[in-house]
Amino acid sequence: MEGYEVIGSDDHKIGTIVAVEEDLLIVEGGLVRKTRHAVPVVFAEQGDDHAVRLTLAKDIITDSPAVDDDLDRQAIAEYYGLAEGYEDPETQGDGELVADDPALSAEQEGRAAGVEPAAERRARIREGHSQAGPRGEVLPADDENFRL
Repeated sequence: MEGYEVIGSDDHKIGTIVAVEEDLLIVEGGLVRKTRHAVPVVFAEQGDDHAVRLTLAKDIITDSPAVDDDLDRQAIAEYYGLAEGYEDPETQGDGELVADDPALSAEQEGRAAGVEPAAERRARIREGHSQAGPRGEVLPADDENFRL
């Protein structure tokens, strides 16, 4: 396929294939400033006229990460939407999530910081074990002054 002309889905010439790296076509384009871009083979279809037609428009290819001496397969796969999923969050022990896991609720984070959950605080106040002061602090219950 090297030397084949590459044409986008919008019928614009993108460049010429200069190399094939496993599942990627390396396409060189440009008149004065030559740039190389990698295109996954899944978006290419070989024609009879020494041309490869893509299911992608020229703008998508020219906006993709340029290929230099090193080929960053992960960046290319992410750009074209072909990257594998992200790893599961780390766990400790028997499935306990680590402390900075974004899946923790505000209540769980509050408990870890020593803050009493609002529902438990309200229940404790209703039961008469303590009451809230003017600034929200918890005061011991005083039967004469305790009112709901």
